Amino acid sequence: MSAIPDKHIVHALLLDGAGGAQALDVDEIPARIAAGEPVWVHLEAVHPDTPQWLGQHLPILDALMIDALVAEETRPRAIEHDNTILLFLRGVNLNENAEPEDMVSIRMCIGEKFCVSLRRRPLKAVSDIVQRLQRGNGPGAIPDLVNDLAGTLFDRMEPVLSELDERTDNLEELVADKPDAAIRHEIVSLRKRAILLRRYLAPQREALAKLQSDRHFGEDDILLVREASDRLQRLLEDLDAAREHATLLQEEVFSVQNEAINDRMYLLAMISALFLPLGFLTGLFGINVGGLPGVENDKAFLWFCAGMTVIAIGVLIWMRKRRWL
Repeated sequence: MSAIPDKHIVHALLLDGAGGAQALDVDEIPARIAAGEPVWVHLEAVHPDTPQWLGQHLPILDALMIDALVAEETRPRAIEHDNTILLFLRGVNLNENAEPEDMVSIRMCIGEKFCVSLRRRPLKAVSDIVQRLQRGNGPGAIPDLVNDLAGTLFDRMEPVLSELDERTDNLEELVADKPDAAIRHEIVSLRKRAILLRRYLAPQREALAKLQSDRHFGEDDILLVREASDRLQRLLEDLDAAREHATLLQEEVFSVQNEAINDRMYLLAMISALFLPLGFLTGLFGINVGGLPGVENDKAFLWFCAGMTVIAIGVLIWMRKRRWL
């Protein structure tokens, strides 16, 4: 379990409208928001002071909305609430020793001139936006910030999906060469990863669609949101293609393994058919009763072995003629 951070505010930035930002002190934040200046505050959702801060500085939010913003588990969605919109998105987990499909959520309360975002775990996309603001080529307004966050989330997803597709292609070659249990487990792992990724990516499309109707977004901003939604749709299509590819590979592995099992069973059946008449004869001549032919003949055993050899050869010829071998 991760430790609770020391501070509930990760950063507070005042956008300058030209791609840069100014860091704000904690005491400055309420006045800047009240003045209608473009402020971005990023909070730690796990910190115990965060709900109190939200209730104090964003009175427009009721207790249910605050609980949704700091909840442990969230689904991607968009909720309109008075003059704000709550937006919940997820990005791939690129933290150290983490699995990408263990997706990290970002929760946002978006107003006309402010954005308060929350995290439970660090998200690389947020760090990317902060670095761009420090270099002076970041978003200039709150709608730009939201669009850039969504776009950066998808930028981070593309390499993960490309790797998934590449691993699937590599597995296809291995399946053709030697489909073993290790490959089957790898295919199952890929399918599981694709399913988990799609579980959180698909609802984000509806969230972005709802964002397009928000009155805080101008026509140009809506076009950017629509472009982000189109990118997400392409990612979903690629993810579905990778999942279907993995499913076909899994079926191919099962088919090859079943064919190998059938070949072994067929071989055992042919061996049994070959030895069936021989076993009958050895059992017949092995009974311990009087009157068996050849009992007094020294060469009877050799003649018996020769006869069984002829029978075995005859059975093999018969099987070949019937195309069983």
